Amino acid sequence: MKMLGVEDLRIIPARGEERADPALPPAELVKTLAAHKAREVAAQCAPADVIVAADTIVWADGRVFGKPHSEAEAAQMLRTLSGRLHEVYTGVAVIQSGRELLAAERSAVRFRALSEREIAAYIATGEPMDKAGAYGAQGRAALFVEGIEGDFFNVMGLPLCRLGIMLRELGVELL
Repeated sequence: MKMLGVEDLRIIPARGEERADPALPPAELVKTLAAHKAREVAAQCAPADVIVAADTIVWADGRVFGKPHSEAEAAQMLRTLSGRLHEVYTGVAVIQSGRELLAAERSAVRFRALSEREIAAYIATGEPMDKAGAYGAQGRAALFVEGIEGDFFNVMGLPLCRLGIMLRELGVELL
């Protein structure tokens, strides 16, 4: 947000359990999760405050790849993504003065083939453990990404173009 010129902001992490029906299509799943986070934080803020929340998943083989719970799970995720195209979905929720806007953004990411040595070395950095799909395209996993179709910032967890459109709809101009 600071990159966009927003200096007056507070980061209030949502503490509630992330729950949504896993049978939902990926775009609906991330919108539901982002909405839960935004509503929880909005309950702690003044009505005029602008609340922004997001939730990101990686989607491959018809299933969700969230944050790995173990190094073994991270390795399995990276093996599955190796040499393949997968999708990244981020849900964004914006709340202000009783108005709630929800959107989902999709990007396609292609990984090059990864060796077991590369997977192990990347996991040893600790970077994949708090990232959906067990990787951060903005970090060392940039070495794995052959290409991205769609919003790069979506892959990082906050689709800035989509967010800017949503904020403008609420009367918040960033430029």
